[in-house]
Amino acid sequence: MVEEITTEDVKAKVDAGEDVQIIDIRDPDQFAAGHVPGAVNVPMSELPSRVDEIEWGDDVVVACPIGQSSVQAARLIGSYEGVEDDDAVRSMAGGYDAWEYELESDE
Repeated sequence: MVEEITTEDVKAKVDAGEDVQIIDIRDPDQFAAGHVPGAVNVPMSELPSRVDEIEWGDDVVVACPIGQSSVQAARLIGSYEGVEDDDAVRSMAGGYDAWEYELESDE
């Protein structure tokens, strides 16, 4: 079972400068238009082939448009042998639909 974290809690972690690794699994165009500050784009279609290339942190939050694909992605990341059992890999509940805060953009 994948644990979820609210957008409010994600925002608080970002604002506090906590060492949280936010993985945005949306398409690159969506990511470029706006994303959670500090997020890294790893599109869902690339995640299975890139999961072993990424150095996973202790606190990982996966974000997607509505918070459903991120559950699958978090499950995949959590099952990777490079992720320790006590590391937190969570899905952002509600995804970007629930994110009511300012986004960072590449434009």
